[in-house]
Amino acid sequence: MNIGIFTDTYFPQVSGVATSIKTLRNELEKEGHTVYIFTTTDPHVDKTVYERNIFRFSSIPFVSFTDRRIAVRGLFQAYQVAKELNLDVIHTQTEFSMGWIGKFVARNLKVPCLHTYHTMYEDYLHYIANGKLLKPYHVKQMTKTFAYHMSGIVAPSDRVQNLLQKYGVKSEMRIIPTGVDISQFEQLETEDYRSKLGIAEDRPVMLALSRLAFEKNTKEIIDVMPAIVEKTPDILFLIVGDGPARETLEEQVVSMNLESNVRFTGEVDNDEVFHYYQLADLFISASVTESQGLTFIEALAAGTPVLAKTGDYTDELIDKPEIGKTFASEDEMVTDVIDYLNKRDQVIDPEPRLNKLKEISAATFGSKVAAFYQDAQIQYVELEEEDDEISHL
Repeated sequence: MNIGIFTDTYFPQVSGVATSIKTLRNELEKEGHTVYIFTTTDPHVDKTVYERNIFRFSSIPFVSFTDRRIAVRGLFQAYQVAKELNLDVIHTQTEFSMGWIGKFVARNLKVPCLHTYHTMYEDYLHYIANGKLLKPYHVKQMTKTFAYHMSGIVAPSDRVQNLLQKYGVKSEMRIIPTGVDISQFEQLETEDYRSKLGIAEDRPVMLALSRLAFEKNTKEIIDVMPAIVEKTPDILFLIVGDGPARETLEEQVVSMNLESNVRFTGEVDNDEVFHYYQLADLFISASVTESQGLTFIEALAAGTPVLAKTGDYTDELIDKPEIGKTFASEDEMVTDVIDYLNKRDQVIDPEPRLNKLKEISAATFGSKVAAFYQDAQIQYVELEEEDDEISHL
């Protein structure tokens, strides 16, 4: 198949959506499909450098998310390119500019259009006019409108599917968790990153890795650090990533006199991420907005236990103590952190983790999405034939 993926965000932008698309592209290409990325321009991309099968369209920064982009032109250009490429199916990944362009192109090429719903927008309304402009009702209407006449919707988790059904989305939905290239995170250490970062080999390390946005709730973890330090004085909380909340979090650490126990690394290269998972004894997140939580899966792939805030998605993913635990309160979080750190030298049965990884591997992800494409193509042809028969009556 010739597959067109339409998205407002792609590398070098750092996001779960960009990572998901890159993984999907790699797996589809391994299966012999040809994948083309239709996305926005990016100031960090050198226009003179060739990007294989990537087409970028003029864009500007998105309101309140200046590191994200919105295409401002390219509708007919994208159609012409897609027509020349003879696309068989279109898969949109965002509900804004490139998503609508993808729908337009699919309609005019008369090919099926599928969509992955990545973002729980109700959790992000505070970014726009401090939550005074858009309400959950607007999100519901926007989502229903965009999903209308889709050939299929990919829901990365039960939580996403339940929300879309609540919104009244009628398109066929399949739950297909975003996969992770497990081999990358199972690599043997080629460099001593503890030594590189000046961390003693026996020092307990707790890791958080994400975009530093306020909804990630890293503040709550820092809030309980004194209680954790009291039991484990030499603990290091390593916070990897960058974003709008970083300055506030750094000020919080200073005000609580935690500089010797909390360290910010800033953003790290995607190819180096696995080193940070591997050097850590524990991965932690207090976010309540995750619809698919790629960092959780990456931590599992690296063999690092995960502690996460309880929720529909996390409770389903982290269902065995060999994998990790979910917590509902700050007291539970502290107890679980100390418990896992005290057991960090113990051998953990790998079977539950390996079984979980089989379910969410990149290969499984790619195969399930490809099967959805093929089914959508068959259904699309059948519907076209039905319409032709009706028109001749």
